[in-house]
Amino acid sequence: MMTYSISIIETSNPTILKFEADSFITKHESFEFNNIDEAKSSPLAQQLFYLPFVKKVYISNNFVAIERYNIVEWKDVQEEVSKQIEDYLNSGGLVVTSSEDRKKVPVTVYAESTPNPSVLKFVANKKLVTHSHEFTSIDDTKYAPLAAELFHFPFVKSVFIDENFVSITKFDIAEWNDITMELREFIRIYIENGKDIISANAPKQVAKTEAYIDSEFEQRDDISKEIINILEEYVKPAVASDGGNIEFQSYDAQEKKVKVILQGACSGCPSSTFTLKNGIENMLKEMLKGHVETVEAING
Repeated sequence: MMTYSISIIETSNPTILKFEADSFITKHESFEFNNIDEAKSSPLAQQLFYLPFVKKVYISNNFVAIERYNIVEWKDVQEEVSKQIEDYLNSGGLVVTSSEDRKKVPVTVYAESTPNPSVLKFVANKKLVTHSHEFTSIDDTKYAPLAAELFHFPFVKSVFIDENFVSITKFDIAEWNDITMELREFIRIYIENGKDIISANAPKQVAKTEAYIDSEFEQRDDISKEIINILEEYVKPAVASDGGNIEFQSYDAQEKKVKVILQGACSGCPSSTFTLKNGIENMLKEMLKGHVETVEAING
């Protein structure tokens, strides 16, 4: 049985708090419960309504969001609630009862070009994974059923999955005009049928948990922390919009060199060197004057 770890996430509404799991707890479905009677299909939500300050429970993908009454402040009870949800999930408790009558959630997938002509990005209207994953061959896909099936297409060279999209790198034998529709429909039907993207029994090292990432960050030196924060705030969103990802690997204070890992559409992209030299490198040199001279990219 898999184990869950819960992270507490604040929202723009001070009365609502998100309790985010490091794996999915529903099959791309969302549920909202206003009281314990409405929560008959969710033993987890019913249990939460026994807490006197719980006003509303929202369950979706990999999180539980709770709206509280004003009789308490979240800072006084959030740890207790987080532990209760974590213990419930780790004891094998049922989140939502299955229903044969439940309609399939409509899924849309559209194809989007990237700066890399060998890569196309397929974007869904549902969250697919909680962390990014890259697969360069079918041997990597033991715990990734969707990626494994995509590799059965002879023109698929590599697969990158993050948040709500799948980036596919093709071999040169095929043209996008001939295969885009086929891939888009395959991915759409796969998601709509509620199949696993990443297996529930996948080992933790397949997906870095929030706690692991935080622990790893705290062990870094101050300049490395600043570099990571700059990449997260200014670079990652733009890279993700192009169907790729960038990860900090190391910082050498003596050589003033930063190494990053490029994944998805960024890996092997003809324009990636230009982007690094004229974008990321210049940004880091400007924002961290005297600490960074060069940025070196490693294809994931």
